[in-house]
Amino acid sequence: MKAIDTLSVNAIRILSADAIQKANSGHPGLPLGAAPAAYELWTNHMNHNPANPGWANRDRFILSGGHGSMLLYSLLHLFGYGLTKEDIMNFRQMGSLTPGHPEYGHTVGVEATTGPLGAGMGMAVGMAIAEKHLAAVFNKENYPVVDHYTFVLGGDGCMMEGISSEAFSLAGTLGLGKLIVLYDSNRISIEGSTDLAFRENVEERMRAFGFQTITVEDGNNLDAIGLAIEAAKAETDRPSFITIKTEIGYGCPAKQGKASAHGEPLGVDNVKALRETLGWPSEEPFFVPEEVYKHYSEVAEEKAEAEAAWNVMFAAYCEEYPEKEALWEKYYGEPDAEALIENEALWLAKEKPEATRSLSGKMINLLKDELPNLIGGSADLGPSNKTEMKGAGDFSAETPEGRNIHFGVRELAMTAIGNGMMLHGGLHAYVATFFVFSDYVKPMARLSALMGMPLTYVLTHDSIGVGEDGPTHEPIEQLAMLRAMPNFHVFRPCDATETSAAWLSAITSKKTPTALVLTRQNLNPVEGSSREAMKGGYVIDDCEGTPETILIASGSEVDLAVKAKAELAKEGMQVRVVSMPSMDVFEEQSAEYKESVLPKAVRRRVAIEALSDFGWGKYVGLDGAYVTMKGFGASAPAGKLFEKFGFTVENVVRTVKELQ
Repeated sequence: MKAIDTLSVNAIRILSADAIQKANSGHPGLPLGAAPAAYELWTNHMNHNPANPGWANRDRFILSGGHGSMLLYSLLHLFGYGLTKEDIMNFRQMGSLTPGHPEYGHTVGVEATTGPLGAGMGMAVGMAIAEKHLAAVFNKENYPVVDHYTFVLGGDGCMMEGISSEAFSLAGTLGLGKLIVLYDSNRISIEGSTDLAFRENVEERMRAFGFQTITVEDGNNLDAIGLAIEAAKAETDRPSFITIKTEIGYGCPAKQGKASAHGEPLGVDNVKALRETLGWPSEEPFFVPEEVYKHYSEVAEEKAEAEAAWNVMFAAYCEEYPEKEALWEKYYGEPDAEALIENEALWLAKEKPEATRSLSGKMINLLKDELPNLIGGSADLGPSNKTEMKGAGDFSAETPEGRNIHFGVRELAMTAIGNGMMLHGGLHAYVATFFVFSDYVKPMARLSALMGMPLTYVLTHDSIGVGEDGPTHEPIEQLAMLRAMPNFHVFRPCDATETSAAWLSAITSKKTPTALVLTRQNLNPVEGSSREAMKGGYVIDDCEGTPETILIASGSEVDLAVKAKAELAKEGMQVRVVSMPSMDVFEEQSAEYKESVLPKAVRRRVAIEALSDFGWGKYVGLDGAYVTMKGFGASAPAGKLFEKFGFTVENVVRTVKELQ
């Protein structure tokens, strides 16, 4: 190893240790152990340009072990991505660019928000899928305009989490040859040796998934790491898994190889000992020799040459294939939200009773022609979720140009993969499953919201309307769960018009993911439904005078509310019906609009929804009532269940009359 390489690797270690010590919080073990692998990758094998972090054809790097964030921040600082020494010194402090775990959109150069272990592995698979699909769409002979790798680094914790197995099983099936996993194998977890709970042969598991496996015995040997990465790149038909055997907390005599190195500062004396062990030339905190900065700067300048060459090739490509240039702009540009919303063909007609899952399927097949970069699929429930894009082909190892993705029964990984496809850029993705299985989806949906990724979730079979499959498949509390999430829209439409509104809201969203919660059973078209649904809540059926009672409902219960209102009107009661397909979007409207729909003076209110009442209180108030689920469902035909649990005109009328 050259002296400058040794200094450059140790600069990562010292900066990491100093930042964590100053913050008195953090995880030094991973940065100290994995610094050589990260340095070798970023310096000699990865195409990236610090001067243009968003270059479309850059190699992607995801730190799945997000607790080791100082490894990434040190790299970004040293390579000149804009993180200053002051940013490093403010690690984990309020408002800093160096939060405890890497946050996409907050820190330049961070490709994904990571921290939940294994999540980065799933998102890396999504990025590799995006690369493979876009290459199939755009590349021409002599013009590999989409041609890059996805690298992901994680440790034993990432490999223990089930999401990794879900994602890697699919990656092997799909032959994602440009996915390269770096496994920081230090055999230590928070509680001690991994032998306590993790004795499997990881490499054999990865081979079973269809990966090429490579082992580097010494995680400090840059040459061996480099050869492994090049061997991984040379394998084009299979993803590659590189086990790099490291020592957690390397260089700190009192901590090296011990669990105590994982998640706590080394301590002042141990940081001093680290400097002595590594032969660091200064006791000054955060000191980096000028020759190290110069070395990283020279490497960064060389990296810029790769983009410059790509730019020349891309210009020639556009000249030779102007139709591809136009298509590229469609893929990588923002959709014209106004044009989509004003496109009459995208507003479904209210022709007959129909399940909103079927109406959603129609919307997908209309949108696929408007948005050529629409891609997605279901967790082995496509026929039930109605998510197939007809004539768009299946994405597979053999047909990467296909737009229908078969995720298999892998809801958690599916959602992470969807995030990864969106993060990659150039694609607009959707994922789908039964609504009750949003419990499996939720952790990665939360990351969608945190990252501001407008991934679309198609969640069907939305209530006790599931019927005969019984309470295991009948969601109750899941709607409240998703509604509780910040920066997340939940739409539960009542008919064709509201389903169109929900999809158009989702597809034109820039920073907010959207869940479309859809019925299995047919719903009657509601006469008053309108494009006002895009405001989240609106008056769908009003009375002639000032309302004395307001019925608020979503989805399948809107028609019930309208029918109950008609019965109450016969008795001279002034009742307004409000459709509330999306509480989240309604809350974004002006105070004046919300008052016009739900005037504060009208305190007699009833919420009607075949799910939990949790969250309805802010609209119903202390004087209102609920026609909702109080417990789990049952196994019976849907009609019988709605009757059993009180979702009838008679019960709604009775509930209104009982209000004081």
